[in-house]
Amino acid sequence: MSQQSQLAGKIVCITGGSRGIGKATALKLASMGAKIVINFARNRKQAEDTAQQIADLGGSVHLIKSNVGDLSKVKEMFAEIDSLFGGLDIFVNNAASGVLRPLMELEESHWDWTLNINSKAYLFCAQEAATLMMKKGNGGKIVALSSLGATHVIDNYTTVGVSKAAVEAITRYLAVELGPYGIAVNTVSGGAVDTDALKHFPNREEILADAAKRTPAGRLVTPEDMANAVAFLCTDAADMIRGQTIVVDGGISLLS
Repeated sequence: MSQQSQLAGKIVCITGGSRGIGKATALKLASMGAKIVINFARNRKQAEDTAQQIADLGGSVHLIKSNVGDLSKVKEMFAEIDSLFGGLDIFVNNAASGVLRPLMELEESHWDWTLNINSKAYLFCAQEAATLMMKKGNGGKIVALSSLGATHVIDNYTTVGVSKAAVEAITRYLAVELGPYGIAVNTVSGGAVDTDALKHFPNREEILADAAKRTPAGRLVTPEDMANAVAFLCTDAADMIRGQTIVVDGGISLLS
């Protein structure tokens, strides 16, 4: 089977799919024949630009503006997917946010915002996605995005790191409970990736320079590297990988 047909006709929903790793994943899965639903929160122009790039590949794409931190909006989003496509095959939980401050400067609102978007949204989006997969009866794939901050301490990363640790734990529980329905659930964790999200770090340049210098692979991880790992987990070849966190970091975590 050619790569262009590996996911032919599969319906894919990607949260936060208009930029960065989400965009790279949308383009990759579209190139493999999938029909893409991109969720975005604010920037419609950015989402439309990504949709146009998918269309230029000959792919099918539908945009849904929705805040995944609002559970009523989550239900509306998946109801729209059900109405348009009659089910879902693949869900990629990519949307993320977070407050980047030293631990002693964190406030309750920072904690609630970050955990709602990064952890709670994953659980309840996965519930809705799994329901649509069960409706189709052909199993499915769920892939979440994480980062090394889930297992390693990173400056100013407390809320995000904790939320990503929760993402990896949720993945394990989902994998066991959804396994009998033919739904495989995994996480892809990345090292330092130069995306818009990293621009919010006060020490961004230091992080990138250090990662580039120390990574055994000799370069930084790219959004495309992450997308390639996500894409593999969405194929039949990865069917017996369940509940795992696949680390894509060029080997840098081996040194710390």
